[in-house]
Amino acid sequence: MSVTGSLEGGAAILWYALTFAVATLISLRATPVMRRAALEFGITDRPDGHLKTHAEPVAYLGGLAVFGSFLVALALTFEFTPDVLGLLLAGAIVVILGLVDDLARLGPRTKLAGQALAIWVLVKSGVTIKLVFLPVWAQIALTVIWLLAMTNAFNLIDIMDGLSTGVAVIAALFLFGVAAAADRTMIATLLAALAGALLGFLKFNFEPAKIYLGDTGSLFIGLMLGALAMNNSYTRVNSVASVAPVVILGIPIFDMLLVMYIRWRRGLPVMTGSPDHFALRLRHWRLTTRQTVLGSYAAATLLGAIGIGLMLLPATGALIVLAAAALAAIGVGFALKRIDMSL
Repeated sequence: MSVTGSLEGGAAILWYALTFAVATLISLRATPVMRRAALEFGITDRPDGHLKTHAEPVAYLGGLAVFGSFLVALALTFEFTPDVLGLLLAGAIVVILGLVDDLARLGPRTKLAGQALAIWVLVKSGVTIKLVFLPVWAQIALTVIWLLAMTNAFNLIDIMDGLSTGVAVIAALFLFGVAAAADRTMIATLLAALAGALLGFLKFNFEPAKIYLGDTGSLFIGLMLGALAMNNSYTRVNSVASVAPVVILGIPIFDMLLVMYIRWRRGLPVMTGSPDHFALRLRHWRLTTRQTVLGSYAAATLLGAIGIGLMLLPATGALIVLAAAALAAIGVGFALKRIDMSL
């Protein structure tokens, strides 16, 4: 059975529930298999006493479980139209890129080139930001910047058990709600499959993690959520809501901007690893890993609700809410920056 058009009422709910359930079940079965394979072949993340402080090596290849579950669930429930194939091909490119990086450690320029190739595939497939008040070249430029940012943002927050995966599940569910409400069947189905694949994996990735996403998974999640977020429906009530996807995906964006700012102030290269992430600063502030991650889930849920609110309010109200959220984010950022990481 497959679908390409729009669905209505109960049929749509059943369709999305089926896609979500299939992806979750496949992920629950596939993840332990990938973990055993990673341990058998020594594909693990080993502690380094600096940024990687886990007690013992943890299996990689979690990203392959997520991508495989996502792909198989779609193959069982959805028809691969040209735009869907473009999304899947771009996703496959970053999965391969991340897998090579997990195995052999690629340089920043090589990783950036691989991400640019995946984004080029998306643009060629017609998957771009579509804002009618911008010229085509500006839409494409904004698409490239957005996708590069989101791909790397989820990679950056993959530093703590369950953090990147759980935040991605929450964001995917909010974006799914937006797409389903607007009868965007293709986007909603892809998001349901992605959320299910991530939720099944989260069982094994939550503290204490038995398997990690690795770059294989975090790059794929970032690219896919970025691509699906920019092709959703936000501005039916007001044009301010065009920034709703930025708010819904606010946790990884906040961390990326915070890390870039702190490294810039310290005179460090932006691509250099450092313990400046918000999650590591909260841990240093005596929160446990679980408290930090669950607090991040709560923040992601709040931002998702604010993103939905921007879509429902009149323009003036949306601007007030957006300004308040931005000021709160800046305040939190400066508070986190004041935490002394040298102690």
